[in-house]
Amino acid sequence: MPRPSYQQLQPEERVTLAALSLQNKSLRDIAQVLARTASTLSRELRRNVGPQGYAADGAKPQAAQRRIEQRPWPKLHPLKSLWLVVQAGLRRQWSPQQISDTLRRMLPDQPDMHVSHETIYTAIYAQPAGELRRELVKCLRQAKNTRRPRSAGDDRRGQIPDMVSIHVRPPEVNERTLPGHWEGDLIKGAMNRSAVGVLVERTTGLLLLAKMPDASAASALAAFTDKLNLIAEPVRRSMTYDQGREMVRHAELTRRTGVKVYFCDPHSPLQRAACENTNGLIRQYLSKGTDLSVHSQEQLDFIADEINNRPRNRLGWDSPLQRFRAIMQALQESPSSPLH
Repeated sequence: MPRPSYQQLQPEERVTLAALSLQNKSLRDIAQVLARTASTLSRELRRNVGPQGYAADGAKPQAAQRRIEQRPWPKLHPLKSLWLVVQAGLRRQWSPQQISDTLRRMLPDQPDMHVSHETIYTAIYAQPAGELRRELVKCLRQAKNTRRPRSAGDDRRGQIPDMVSIHVRPPEVNERTLPGHWEGDLIKGAMNRSAVGVLVERTTGLLLLAKMPDASAASALAAFTDKLNLIAEPVRRSMTYDQGREMVRHAELTRRTGVKVYFCDPHSPLQRAACENTNGLIRQYLSKGTDLSVHSQEQLDFIADEINNRPRNRLGWDSPLQRFRAIMQALQESPSSPLH
């Protein structure tokens, strides 16, 4: 049986209650008229009576004020100790993020002393104009008088932490002088519901394709880890990727494979030209707007072999596979090679 919901007395009900009370009607009689319980009316008369008795126009603001007073205090209420701790941190030039994280680490078993950095920002800018507000705003890094709402800025959901820019990538990667530096990407199927991982070796153009159940970070981590670990360690040095959110776990990928991950600038496909050009070849086999999940890993390996055996002009009409095999042959014959 559903629990009955309670509805506050309406203005017209208060007018009727006041009028019938002046006529000395009993609470039971008034309750029948208003279709309310006598206990509800009794509480209303007891709580909201004024100096001159119960009056409808005075009862409503009293009820509203009492509801406000009964609400729990906000996390950073001026009379709470947490607000004093936050202010002390701000005055030491700590950022709201530093304050938030430090409180969670130092007081893990006191959730009442935990507060998000967004709540701290909100509390600062919600302060009334005055000396305290000016002081706290000056403690912030940018010390702006107003804060731009998150919704008005860039979409930061899933932002990749600890990205290393392509601009600090070693020169040898740009010059393609040593093999072992890869470019990565995803090609997606119909409605972005299926995906295939793409890895292209920059020096030889060798292609690897990885089946993925979806385009999530977990799937990207598993697929690229498996493929990269099939490659000999000397030719497993780095990977350049765009800022796709599927690479949010890049640090874990590096730990599992030893491959350093560098990220391109936003909207800069030419910074991964080898991968972009190879994607065009892949689309001859995996057409846009199709379901990529129907292709098995064996089928993807066959497609990669087909592309890897095509002769390339920039390789002197060798195929990527021929060049890559020559490199692996050199590694086996010369263990002291700089490639190790």
